[in-house]
Amino acid sequence: MPHSIKVVISAMTLIHRILATLFLGLTVSTFPANGKPNFLVIIADDCTYNDLPLYGGQNAKTPNIDKLASQGLTFNRAYLAEAMCQPCRAELYSGQYPMRNGSAWNHSACRSDTTGMPQHLSALGYRVGLAGKTHIKPQNVFPFESVPGFDKSCVRDPTHPHELEGIEKFIKRDASQPFCLVVALVEPHIPWVMGDASKYPPAKLKLPPHIADTPSTRKHFSDYLAEITYMDGQVGQILEVLEASGKANETLVLFSSEQGSQFPGCKWTNWDTGLHTALIARWPDTTPVGKRTDALVQFADVLPTFVDAAGGKYPKSRYDGTSFLKVIQGRTEIHREFAFGMHNNLPEGPPYPTRTVTDGSFRYIINLLPDNLYIEKHLMGGGRLNNPYWHTWVETAWQQPRTYQLIQRYQRRPAEQLYHTAADNFEMTNLAGSPEHSVIQKRLAGELRKWMKSQKDPGEKLDTMDAYKAARAGKHLY
Repeated sequence: MPHSIKVVISAMTLIHRILATLFLGLTVSTFPANGKPNFLVIIADDCTYNDLPLYGGQNAKTPNIDKLASQGLTFNRAYLAEAMCQPCRAELYSGQYPMRNGSAWNHSACRSDTTGMPQHLSALGYRVGLAGKTHIKPQNVFPFESVPGFDKSCVRDPTHPHELEGIEKFIKRDASQPFCLVVALVEPHIPWVMGDASKYPPAKLKLPPHIADTPSTRKHFSDYLAEITYMDGQVGQILEVLEASGKANETLVLFSSEQGSQFPGCKWTNWDTGLHTALIARWPDTTPVGKRTDALVQFADVLPTFVDAAGGKYPKSRYDGTSFLKVIQGRTEIHREFAFGMHNNLPEGPPYPTRTVTDGSFRYIINLLPDNLYIEKHLMGGGRLNNPYWHTWVETAWQQPRTYQLIQRYQRRPAEQLYHTAADNFEMTNLAGSPEHSVIQKRLAGELRKWMKSQKDPGEKLDTMDAYKAARAGKHLY
């Protein structure tokens, strides 16, 4: 290529980056390009955080996740704003809560003017790619470079075999340009068909206290655990590719378990087992090694953290999240005071809007339509993509008082719930209305009302078919 053409192309590239930076309100730091860290984000799919040994899980075997944690910093208190696939990813990629980015229901759409990880980091000189599951609508709001090799469908039976060549090429492609790569895995999302379930004999499993004990439940919990181990193997292979590239020492790795699994009380709820996510950060010579932190963080904080680590500056008004870079660097144990969450049940079942706030120790939940019966069509249905064990709960409830209580807990909820999550991490004992907890209940209720007001959240009006259909079409009513 003639030298004059190369000069023109280089000038056009520089102009493009400057314009993108001005558009997003970001300013590029004076750090050299090769002084910026790479970012590798690995996301599981529907994995309840405390089913992992790292967070007290008594069944699953996850040697690769455990090894990653031994090399970096484990977050004890990391949360999503919504325990559903699409909203939590929109939060992660935009740095905004569901009401603000528009994805406040599953299978809905972000507001058309939403921007996020691809735009904000490319303005700072990054290549930004995504391998695996996308689950974004409309797709142009987050224009990731598509990286091949991992199945995009979370409901395929079986999952397509993964190939590492695509992410290897992406990581190695340009040594002079930093990269951000998201690898969004599709395990252990139902159907639970991957991995070796024989390693988890159903009779030997220790079921969590919010799950009823029936033979069918044990069988499917075994299948779910096998998928966790299969996912852990993928994590190990992805990290091996990074290590072989020679770029591991200059890469900030984040692993997240995403939301809770498709067992009652996890996904599609505002309980801790729905919104609490596993989060590990590893950045050699930067993160504390083999340590844990109680710093409270949320998915919305990740993008501002990346921009901060890349040397960018941004108007805080653009994000709901804030950078927790100092926590990653081991310079502080404190970040945010509260983490917030919401749930709108359409189109997964009849309206059942809930909102929540946690300070990391106590969780407060309001159920805006407490007289409604909670129904989730996937969890309570049968068939390949649903939960075939739910009917065994119903069939045995008349003989087993505990099973009946678990069904009641799941389907009939009071207007207010308060849990001392630090002491009751499965949130089985509702303390709302307790005189000795009135002060913390009042405080958290006030913070939740302030958050809803700041987000222009209309509450129960949001979980209506008109609001959902409008959002799905990109014409948000609120």
